[in-house]
Amino acid sequence: MEEYAREPCPWRIIDDCGGAFSMGVIGGSVFQSIKGFRNAPSGTARRLQGSLNAIKQRAPVVGGNFAVWGCLFSTIDCALVSYRKKEDPWNSIISGTLTGGILAVRNGPAAMIGSAVIGGVLLSLIEGVGILFTRYSAEQFKPINPQMEDPNQLNTGSIFGTAAQ
Repeated sequence: MEEYAREPCPWRIIDDCGGAFSMGVIGGSVFQSIKGFRNAPSGTARRLQGSLNAIKQRAPVVGGNFAVWGCLFSTIDCALVSYRKKEDPWNSIISGTLTGGILAVRNGPAAMIGSAVIGGVLLSLIEGVGILFTRYSAEQFKPINPQMEDPNQLNTGSIFGTAAQ
């Protein structure tokens, strides 16, 4: 059984693209509303109008940029799953590296390498935190005494450690 249940690969790309677009629009709306509010002329009505205008102009662009990143990342991830025949953190790390490099290709080789390194490092951190979180949460469910098979065999005696008769 897989570590986590996800859509099959062709649908995963569409799902991740839409999810990334949604995250970009929501995050872009928050950021652009603050930026538009600060840059608008003074007066409450003008500031609110400036905030709304900034959201309408820039939030879809931010969402589109996130969607491109999510679509490319998922496409590379699915290609790696198909090629390597396994789903593990290396697929995500390699996908993040290649996505960063591909998206910076128009800026030259130095920018490509820098973006690829940043993409790989970010995905390594994300995967590492996910692994640590999984291990930490799994530790909570281990039995207190590893030789004990039934958790109901715990000593339910008095506070002095003697079993109740």
